[in-house]
Amino acid sequence: MNRITSLFGITYPIIQGGMVWCSGWRLASAVSNAGGLGLLGAGSMHPDTLREHIRKCREATSRPFGVNLPLMYPQIDEVMQLVADEGVRIVFTSAGSPRKWTGWLHERGITVVHVVSSSVFARKAEEAGVDAIVAEGFEAGGHNGREETTTLCLIPAVRRATELPLIAAGGIATGAAMLAVEALGAEGVQIGTRFALTAESSASEVFKDYCLNLNEGDTRLLLKKLSPTRLVKGKFLDEVSQAEDAGASVDELRTLLGKGRAKRGIFEGDLEEGELEIGQVASLLKGKGIQTVAEVMKELTGEYEERLSALR
Repeated sequence: MNRITSLFGITYPIIQGGMVWCSGWRLASAVSNAGGLGLLGAGSMHPDTLREHIRKCREATSRPFGVNLPLMYPQIDEVMQLVADEGVRIVFTSAGSPRKWTGWLHERGITVVHVVSSSVFARKAEEAGVDAIVAEGFEAGGHNGREETTTLCLIPAVRRATELPLIAAGGIATGAAMLAVEALGAEGVQIGTRFALTAESSASEVFKDYCLNLNEGDTRLLLKKLSPTRLVKGKFLDEVSQAEDAGASVDELRTLLGKGRAKRGIFEGDLEEGELEIGQVASLLKGKGIQTVAEVMKELTGEYEERLSALR
């Protein structure tokens, strides 16, 4: 037991990232049932869809689960009220300042965790009153911090900046990595890529197979003028890279991005026109094939114990 397992009432300090188009009720409930904390990714759900996933997740697990809410969500007031009305007890916020909503959520008995990419934002999150912090390094998939600070540098910096319970994220897909960030001051991990490519993830099987055959260097952090995003090699990455090299403006990049790109790539498996997002650590998973959440959790906890014993 540590502060993270106690805070959430879970067996292992392993949190599944709330990823768009991947983190539906099947994935979240499977992680929770395996002893971790599953999160529903509200960023790609309309309010009615989120309500459905919350209810199905509750039917599928008796263990704690939560919701990840990007604070840039266009209907944030509505979805916050929905989460409270549905009795969700844990909310992870990201992509914005937690100051406005943390107190409101606390008044309704909801534990609040905020995702940050720097020690400066960690201090601001602590001042806002959050219960714990996720510090996410440059290696992570999807949207990322402009600072490009790696997890190895970020975790000790955030640990120095705040005494709040600290969860490490970005480039973590093995038990060895869990032990490494623990040595740096983290008390738990948030894992995205490894869970995004499991059988229970709602991502397209085509997308999963593609990402499970990536090599080192097959992802890049682009779209920094808009919202820094780690993209996978392919036609869309090439188009974005060429546009940025030519000095494309924010409006030009927004036009190129268009609407529904991430859904086309991740959820529908369109490898040509879709926006494909995954973490750098995907290359370490090459050849593993699509595993179940139970298999992944067993590997993570088993390797962690093996590495810890070897060090002792």
